[in-house]
Amino acid sequence: MSTTPAPTLNRWAVLWGSVAILMCTGAIYSFSVFAGPLSGLRGWTMPEVMMAFTINAAIGPIPMILGGWIVDRGGARISILVGGLMFAAGFMLTGIATTTTMLYLSYGLLAGLGQGLAYSGCLNNTLKLFPDKRGMAAGLITGGMGAASVIAAPVAQAIIKSASVSTAFLAMGAVYAVVVVVASLFLRVAPVGFVPAGWTPPQGAGAMVNVPWSGMVKTPAFYFIFVMMGVGAFSGLMIASQASGIAQSAMFGLSAATAAVFVSIYSACNALGRIVWGAVSDRLGYTNALMMIYGVVGLSMLVLVTMSSTVGFAVGIIGLGLCFGGVMGIFPALTMKNFGPRFQGINYGIVFTAYSVAAFFAPRIAASMGKEGDYTQPFVIAIVLAGVGLVLTLVFTRVQAARAAAVAAAAPAPATAGRA
Repeated sequence: MSTTPAPTLNRWAVLWGSVAILMCTGAIYSFSVFAGPLSGLRGWTMPEVMMAFTINAAIGPIPMILGGWIVDRGGARISILVGGLMFAAGFMLTGIATTTTMLYLSYGLLAGLGQGLAYSGCLNNTLKLFPDKRGMAAGLITGGMGAASVIAAPVAQAIIKSASVSTAFLAMGAVYAVVVVVASLFLRVAPVGFVPAGWTPPQGAGAMVNVPWSGMVKTPAFYFIFVMMGVGAFSGLMIASQASGIAQSAMFGLSAATAAVFVSIYSACNALGRIVWGAVSDRLGYTNALMMIYGVVGLSMLVLVTMSSTVGFAVGIIGLGLCFGGVMGIFPALTMKNFGPRFQGINYGIVFTAYSVAAFFAPRIAASMGKEGDYTQPFVIAIVLAGVGLVLTLVFTRVQAARAAAVAAAAPAPATAGRA
């Protein structure tokens, strides 16, 4: 593989510019703050309003794959800038939507496509600049996404209280547009084969091999990673979608105000977990970190099942928040490690569809099984899935180790100098 040292390229400026943009587009996940006031203002039912978020999540794989295709062809800045401005426009247009059709087109379609394009561009372009710190870079990038709701939710609540939900969408969308434009000035496209100064790429069996998507989907590693990601995202999405309802259910009996505090805590842990687990995975290895994550997820769910108290709820959602963040931070790096940086954009876009599958089923299972205020069944399902993820990761680790050993054994022995 050819390498391209680029000492004049400030990869940290690219990283922080990307984080700033994703701290805007990540506001998409604060929709629950807007949903009630929007329903009251327009007279729409809550299911009608929440359909906008469902559409937004459902189209996720489209911009992820499209954005990845653009990134892999050197168009990262285009993907990021266009996507960021589409998101801002969708946010603002939601503020003036007077029909559910307008709502679905603005928040569901336009903002959803924009958020995915910006996310794909920021994540995959930045990862190519940090081959030596993939987990850390992925953690910081996705952490910016996760931290967005921690900031956006209270800001939105304050604007809604002092003005209206329409004003909140319009004002925040305008600010996001400005931030996207300014932050994009710091972005640079990652050169093909970029090697940071002072870092030597791994050689031999550990060397990266660039595999296009058509080759990736023919490998067992892809299916392991795909299922592992879907399983890992399931419990986090289940809690994220129902956190307030679970807190106020008969199992825990918390007030609406206390539940809101815990939702913010969960969001903060989600953001922190992406950074922490990303750094941990660089030191311990991605699969070792994942096995730890699945273990903590299982234990956190067990606490929620067995401890119907405020303390039990706090311990459970903190553990799940940290681990859900870890899942989102590790899998981009794990994909690059196994299939190389050259086609990372579209490859991770395809892997990311596992998240969308989980996003479709997890909230529905939690909502349908928790109708009577008892979430024991979905918690048990999540525990079982965490066990499945742990076993899959263990098997995957052994399969990859055996493959690496076979490659090393098949490699020609290095030539030795003859005796004098």
